Amino acid sequence: MNKIRPQVRAIAILMFVLAAALSLRAHVGSPDVYYEGDAGLYHLFVTVRVPQVIPGVAEIQIRCATNEVRAVQIVPMRLSGPGSNYPPTPDLAEQSKEDPQFFTGSLWLMESGALKVRVSVDGAKGKGEVSVPVPAAAQKTLKMERPLGGLLSLLMVFLAVGMVFIAGAAVREGNLGPGETPSPGRVRRARVVMAITAVVVAGILFLGRAWWNSDAKNYQREVTIFKPPAADTKLENGNRLVIHAKGQDAEWSNYVKMEEVIPDHGHLMHLFVISAPGLDRMWHLHPERIAGGAFAEELPSMPAGRYQVFADIVDKDGFPWTLVGNLELAQMNGKMLTGDDSSWSGAPVAAQSGDTTVSQLADGGRMVWRRSTDPLRANVPMNFKFSVEDQDSQPAKNLEPYMGMAGHAEFVSTDMSVFAHVHPAGSVSMAALELARAGPASASGELQAGMAVATPMSMPMSSAPLSSEVSFPYGFPRAGAYRIFVQVKRAGRVETGVFDARVQ
Repeated sequence: MNKIRPQVRAIAILMFVLAAALSLRAHVGSPDVYYEGDAGLYHLFVTVRVPQVIPGVAEIQIRCATNEVRAVQIVPMRLSGPGSNYPPTPDLAEQSKEDPQFFTGSLWLMESGALKVRVSVDGAKGKGEVSVPVPAAAQKTLKMERPLGGLLSLLMVFLAVGMVFIAGAAVREGNLGPGETPSPGRVRRARVVMAITAVVVAGILFLGRAWWNSDAKNYQREVTIFKPPAADTKLENGNRLVIHAKGQDAEWSNYVKMEEVIPDHGHLMHLFVISAPGLDRMWHLHPERIAGGAFAEELPSMPAGRYQVFADIVDKDGFPWTLVGNLELAQMNGKMLTGDDSSWSGAPVAAQSGDTTVSQLADGGRMVWRRSTDPLRANVPMNFKFSVEDQDSQPAKNLEPYMGMAGHAEFVSTDMSVFAHVHPAGSVSMAALELARAGPASASGELQAGMAVATPMSMPMSSAPLSSEVSFPYGFPRAGAYRIFVQVKRAGRVETGVFDARVQ
């Protein structure tokens, strides 16, 4: 995690400006964090509105499943490494007067990188705690507001001109007695001093501007680790897809080593290949790492066309990245899908008129989106619930864990500007969630008295069938048209339900 230079941090806080930008990162176009899980005996839905600039203020929303919670405390920490076990003083979240199950708060995120928000709950059932991973990074460059810039420019001109006239007045009238008139010689010397002062002031302003621009460029170079590279794709030997990280800035590879990425629910990379522009075909694949930090996958049979590639990885510090690329393919006869790999094909999104709530599955069953009739709205946290039915429209009884979870969902905007890989625990990566759970309690080897720590979200290894329903906490980041891919596993086979949504 990079360290922000103290002088730049102070200026950013005071002036609310930042000279850093982010092109793409994990969950492309969807920066906010959604999490659902247990803090001890309390079930929570946590939303973290990540600030657009760092340092910046994150807005935290916490909804409790019951009204038994009396107080909620929140505090930001590093996800791992130095500082992850030594939190600052927590802030008390404010309980809504209209809805006692809803709490809100604000936290300053002072540095970029893999962070976490620790949520401590106190209520009728004792105390509970959960840590929610937060990938903090600048999403855009914010320019100074024009009125503020104009005011500061006027003040600068006023001070600069004032310094010139003060220097001239000091030479011309500095030691004159009351009522004396400056001599012509004093007036000439004053004019010379004013000219010299004007040159000096102009030089100081020029050097100050040069320093500011240089410092801003240095800062931008420091945060280039938050500018992930594109997915550089290449076909070898017919159908072997090789994926490299094509850096937008060479310094990215100095901080993120593809050789050191960590497994996320069983795989080092989750590769999604989606046909463009119709989104009528989707593959969820898991390439293997090869020499040189690249990844390779033997592609299955695929029709000719243009495809968008989204490659999810998690670096060693727990920061998730999504590498994005394009792929042009001729007709390909490839391998059969095995293991956790899966595919889906159906109607193009353009052929659908309005939202869809029912998706037919390949085995004759169907998947139903259990949603309200209210319009879908952007930036509203929701619990997306889906039920799986058999051929007789009865709840399916043969669901089993898919990569350790009840299901996976991919939310993709039709223009491909939004991509989010979501799990029943939320939009956080499972690898980062495990690092968050290995925080203060387990790192110190002891638990606070009466404090229960959230259990892992991975599905237990059991022969009992799973529920026929699966849910995903998420919120659409902006208005527009979306396609949702929902993947579950039934009797050893991955099934994909597909739904179209229009968001206001």
